[in-house]
Amino acid sequence: MTPRRPDREVAIVAFAQSDHRRHTDDLSEVEMVMPVLHEVQRRTGLKAADIDFTCSGSSDYLAGRAFSFTMALDGVGAWPPISESHVETDGAWALYEAWVKLLTGEADTALVYAYGKSSPGSVRDVLTRQLDPYYLAPLWPDSVALAALQAQALVDAGDTDEPALAAIAARSREDARANPHAQLPGARPQGGYAVQPLRTGDCPPIGDGAAAVILAVGDRARELCERPAWIRGMDHRIEAHSLGVRDLTDSPSTRLAAERAGAFERPFDTAELHAPFTSQEVVLRKALGLDDSVRVNPSGGALAANPVMAAGLIRLGEAAARIHRGESDRALAHATSGPCLQQNLVAVLEGETHAR
Repeated sequence: MTPRRPDREVAIVAFAQSDHRRHTDDLSEVEMVMPVLHEVQRRTGLKAADIDFTCSGSSDYLAGRAFSFTMALDGVGAWPPISESHVETDGAWALYEAWVKLLTGEADTALVYAYGKSSPGSVRDVLTRQLDPYYLAPLWPDSVALAALQAQALVDAGDTDEPALAAIAARSREDARANPHAQLPGARPQGGYAVQPLRTGDCPPIGDGAAAVILAVGDRARELCERPAWIRGMDHRIEAHSLGVRDLTDSPSTRLAAERAGAFERPFDTAELHAPFTSQEVVLRKALGLDDSVRVNPSGGALAANPVMAAGLIRLGEAAARIHRGESDRALAHATSGPCLQQNLVAVLEGETHAR
């Protein structure tokens, strides 16, 4: 099925992120978010009054209190009153909501931001709350154990092995040397097993961080950015909730989302994949049909910095930033949420050189 192209052009015109750190005990969530919001507005010259819609992504489970996102709104500013929404998931889905808002003509500009502080608690246990509440959650299988289950399925199927996973980790973190915001830049030893067959180097760092993007439509986007990153298509899909009925070596939801977003219409040069574990990059590469001609995670990806609830938005922001800088013409950006790549979002971004 040929994807239907939206009538309005929407682009990411600015992206900013924090320096990702293992601990931010000296900062509240508002203090962590505010510099990022100020930076992304500075890059466009927009003020709060110039932005038609604001949408955020975060998780109250990480914060340990209900409606914690309302406190982070202090970083946006209390005046003038704003049109605002929030999603209880990664900020990539907040970007999707804002994109739809702009496509419908209800807004011409939008601010999207996301943040997460994983350092105060055990994120491995917190993420267990995403599981089926009747069969899986009572067993408390943490996120690393479930990722190891997926990795072992890939090894058993002959899709990868431990040296190949180590090579993914080394490449990602070596690429992160060029990323001033990365938490773990530079290749490092794989370490002992976290949960076999995954070693500590196959797993993402635990840390805190925030990110923000600004979207704009048509000529407004061209006014705000020299080379906008046009969102040519975006879609998100979900796997079955029960892990026992899924083939963990494949991601049909990612493939379908990419198809509906128009990713397979012609080649792209860059892919920012939200793969917190090395084994998940193997699954995503297979689902998306990526070969060595595509530069995967030049930012270092989630293996170099993985602020939960912001890492997916960062993938879209990093892909857009490469287009802004002229380092990419057509990029794919992917975000995931849930255990073993349960929910997947794919966006196709292009520079001005590609006509619609």
